[in-house]
Amino acid sequence: MRRAAVARRPGHINRVSGENMAADLIADSAARLFAQHADAPQDGSWPAALWRAIEDAGFPLALLAEQDGGFGLGPEDSMTPLRISASVAAAVPLAETMLANWILARAGLPLAQGPAAVVFGPVRQVPWGRNLSVLVICGDAMGSSLVSACPVGPADWQHGVSLAGEPRDDLIPALPVDAQAHLPLDPRVPQALAAMLRCQQIAGALEAVLALSVRYASDRVQFGRPIGKLQAIQQYLAVMATETAAAGVAAQMAAQTLPLADDQPDRLILLTAAAKIRAGEAAGKVAELAHQVHGAIGFSQEYPLHPLTRRLWTWRDDHGRESDWAATLGQSLARGYGQGLWSQITTLQSDRF
Repeated sequence: MRRAAVARRPGHINRVSGENMAADLIADSAARLFAQHADAPQDGSWPAALWRAIEDAGFPLALLAEQDGGFGLGPEDSMTPLRISASVAAAVPLAETMLANWILARAGLPLAQGPAAVVFGPVRQVPWGRNLSVLVICGDAMGSSLVSACPVGPADWQHGVSLAGEPRDDLIPALPVDAQAHLPLDPRVPQALAAMLRCQQIAGALEAVLALSVRYASDRVQFGRPIGKLQAIQQYLAVMATETAAAGVAAQMAAQTLPLADDQPDRLILLTAAAKIRAGEAAGKVAELAHQVHGAIGFSQEYPLHPLTRRLWTWRDDHGRESDWAATLGQSLARGYGQGLWSQITTLQSDRF
């Protein structure tokens, strides 16, 4: 019935076809861009050439509607450049800048001119702090929806580093506020969106880790045959494939909830919670098994596995660990408001959002 109804609307078909073509072009552009910059530094230094290419491509504005300067794509397609960047362990604050611009646009504030990041409430360690041009502060100690855009520079930070080897810096002074406005959304939504973007990055990195492991198991020969012929290695790869697929579906589910930010924030938050839990579990299992498959070479500086797995371990903790989101999800389902558990689950999953 749905297919027949669409067939009688050629204008709709053309629009959908146009959107699919645009999404394919964006995905191809992202794949080429990150392939061209595959040798960008992994030592925590700022990859200026890569970031200029990312800005020229418009990827920091990917989540925005066309009228706001974005691509105007659907939520899943708009996050494709982020997943691709994660699959090559690109050391840039793309997720942070995408989120900052989405929040600034929704609050009616000027978009970031350069790399940006978002913090929620009191400022803690900030990814790439020393390289940012704008820091967006969401909320305050009272949990309000106030959004503040603060210009920052290299001198504003005490340098630190994340497990992935990327800058994680502490703010030194109090910041001057360049612009301020109220975000017309549930104040819990921005942090849920931050977790949603981490799910996309985890999914992209897991796909790359799985591909590396399959290739290595096929190429590495011991006792006269590829180690991929060993039953134990085959079992590892099968589990990794299952976990990678599950994380990919979870990330897709989370991305589909982006249009619910205005009208159904509770649904967005709970589905993102489920996605972050599942993606985090997969990140832990796949990273462990990948290093089992590779052995010592997985940690060598020349081999591309450890930049991916160190990011997986970092992203797993960012914007809520599995236990944090499990508490959020469990409390909501336990309240229930008179509904049974299965009824709540099917309601959350209905209509594909």
